[in-house]
Amino acid sequence: MSDKPEENLRRREERYDRERRVRRRVGEDLETMEEVFDGRTLMTVMHLLNTGQLRELQGTLKSGKESRIYHGIDPKGRDVAVKIYLTSSAIFRQGRLKYIRGDPRFKDVPHDSRSLVDLWASKEFKNLQLAKEAELAVPTPIHVEKNVLLMEFIGKNGVPAPHLRDVPLQAAASWYNRILEMMKTLYDKAKLVHGDLSEYNILVPDGYPVLIDFAQAVTTEHPEAKEFLERDVDNLNNYFKGLNVRTRTFGHIFKVEK
Repeated sequence: MSDKPEENLRRREERYDRERRVRRRVGEDLETMEEVFDGRTLMTVMHLLNTGQLRELQGTLKSGKESRIYHGIDPKGRDVAVKIYLTSSAIFRQGRLKYIRGDPRFKDVPHDSRSLVDLWASKEFKNLQLAKEAELAVPTPIHVEKNVLLMEFIGKNGVPAPHLRDVPLQAAASWYNRILEMMKTLYDKAKLVHGDLSEYNILVPDGYPVLIDFAQAVTTEHPEAKEFLERDVDNLNNYFKGLNVRTRTFGHIFKVEK
């Protein structure tokens, strides 16, 4: 019994030391984040650091209207991507609801922005899981908490892999066919449509394509799934036509009922 106060004191000291070290490691990145993210998001990041889901948060890899991606280090010292959705972004109300409404996995659409953004992050996590189960080359989802998503880092030594648009392709026709096969696997096995596929959402590490940005992906049961799929094919065709590749029509690639 006499050891209990000392044990409690030791635990409190360890927790204080851990939080102090976490705050020091994050350092300037938290100061930068405070200019962009609300207190709730900062608390979520701190919780991930304190609970060991994340060891370090480093620099920004990519900034967008709806999210920012940071370079992180996991407890084993490996690179991870930390995607943080902006809770203040109006884009979720303006253009993202159509990707949630009609998805049978999400019966109730939240009315407040924070809950909607949290759902968006959870949706990307689940979509990545489905794509991974279908054995597609996508970032492995690691953890999602509120509006923060941890996933596999695609690149080397903290440097992200280039996008398809930035890579000079040898035998472009074979790349086109390979990506089409990935789209078909996504549709047939994962039962998903990416919904925003283009040369901007395909990374090329070590000479093979990796599909990214799955938050807007919908199930094949979604009422607008065919429309989104046609748009994905058009985007891909337009890009590869610019590389003098003979492309295929939507009807020759997919047999989708209206």
